[in-house]
Amino acid sequence: MNLQVIFEDDYLICVHKPNNMLVHHARHSRNVAEEISLLQLIEQEKGLKVYPIHRLDRKTSGIILLAKETQFVSKFQDLFTANEIQKTYYGVVRGFSPETKVIDSPVKGRDANVHKEALTHLKTLEQVTLDIPVKPYDSSRYSLVELAPKTGRMHQLRVHANKISHPLIGDTKYGDKNHDMMFDENFGWKNMFLHAGKLAFNHPFTNEDLVLKAPFPKDWIALFKEFKWKNPLS
Repeated sequence: MNLQVIFEDDYLICVHKPNNMLVHHARHSRNVAEEISLLQLIEQEKGLKVYPIHRLDRKTSGIILLAKETQFVSKFQDLFTANEIQKTYYGVVRGFSPETKVIDSPVKGRDANVHKEALTHLKTLEQVTLDIPVKPYDSSRYSLVELAPKTGRMHQLRVHANKISHPLIGDTKYGDKNHDMMFDENFGWKNMFLHAGKLAFNHPFTNEDLVLKAPFPKDWIALFKEFKWKNPLS
């Protein structure tokens, strides 16, 4: 597997995380021998030990920042805490989502009993109706959405999409399995359609203004062609 490096300097490496890859193995994970983590891939290909600055779910593809030294991590994390990093995700959702929507709804944190405030801005970019029935309808409708999380809760975008009845396609936890099956059976697309596309921020060490983009995986590119949608990162 080839590592896609988006940006690198003395402090930071920014890479494209593929779908269905863990950033790092949990301690005592049983699957360590069976699959490679992103941190292991970077060490193999670059000879670098790096330290994650933020999280991406296993099933989410796209841009992730990793520090080259542990002492660099906190400065970058401060940007996330202060909401000084502009994060842009893209998702394919069931149905025709609203043109714009602010989703302000608490999300369970890592401690599943505690709900924390969570805020996401949604914008619909494209829509399509397919003459493919999905129960209980004769046709199926989908939207391409741009998602800007203003907080960083676990599974926030997945929960918020479901909250407004437009779950992400391929989300086995919060989604709609009938639509996921349709995507797989008709197009062979099995992955979750949530992609961390863009990060914009001021580099805390070099003071450089950065806009970093992760290109879409191949199933997204096939979807854009099939649905005649414009690639928002091109």
